[in-house]
Amino acid sequence: MAKQSDNISKTDAGPLWKGRQGNLPLILPSLIIVIFIFCAVFAPLLSPHSPVEGSLSKRLLPPIWMEGSDPDFLLGTDRLGRDLLSRIIHGTQTSLLVSILSILLTGSIGTLVGMSAGFFGSWLDWIIMRIVEISLSLPGILIAVLLAAVFGPSFSNVIFVMLLMLWPTYARLVRGETLAVKQQDFVALARVAGCSNLTIIVRHILPNILPSVLVLATLHVGLVIVLEASLSFLGIGIPPPSASWGLMISDGRGVLERAWWVTVVPGLAIVLTVTSLNVLGDWVRDRLDPKLRQI
Repeated sequence: MAKQSDNISKTDAGPLWKGRQGNLPLILPSLIIVIFIFCAVFAPLLSPHSPVEGSLSKRLLPPIWMEGSDPDFLLGTDRLGRDLLSRIIHGTQTSLLVSILSILLTGSIGTLVGMSAGFFGSWLDWIIMRIVEISLSLPGILIAVLLAAVFGPSFSNVIFVMLLMLWPTYARLVRGETLAVKQQDFVALARVAGCSNLTIIVRHILPNILPSVLVLATLHVGLVIVLEASLSFLGIGIPPPSASWGLMISDGRGVLERAWWVTVVPGLAIVLTVTSLNVLGDWVRDRLDPKLRQI
């Protein structure tokens, strides 16, 4: 039993660059995410050309390793002669900004609503959970189409659709966590000591549910990037000529046979970024979830 316990503790205390049970290295996905954030923060300094201006004389130039390329355009150009590398770099800025704003808003609103439902219960819990169920049943893509038809594609529409689609997930998770924590002895002792509901929520409930919220938030970053790219691909997300990975893929549909790089390059950026985020999200979940930590 002592040897088994030692093995569990060694596995749990694995280094940052190793995944669950030390089998999955995290160096590569961590490096990709660092590059992603670095490009998003310093996009104006890193991009060699303007992401929105192009020249028709330079349209559909292939990447540097193909015949007929131009050394000034490492990843080639699109059908309007815009530099793909510059648009990819500025697209990271769009993806990061949408992810941060969406997760902050959905996480905050969902956590507040879920804690209120779980802590106070009764009729408030019933009303909130019915609203959650209705929100989960709403088709987010159709809502985005409706907003785009009424107001036109915009950044604010993307954020609103993300909020509408994701906040119920946080609310349902936090409600269940709050119900479990509320039954603990330290909450009962806080009530006996005369602590107010607000004090109990802030000092006892919130710190115990934050790890679960953080795990869900890390797993949602990749989901938000895919949703934003999907909306932009359909023409109901980030409006042109702004740089968005989904919009770049959409622009390349008509020239896919003779200029595959216009679609493949931003698609590869999405795959690498989202896969890396999911790997890191799984690692965070394994470290913060007490149940998974013992497996």
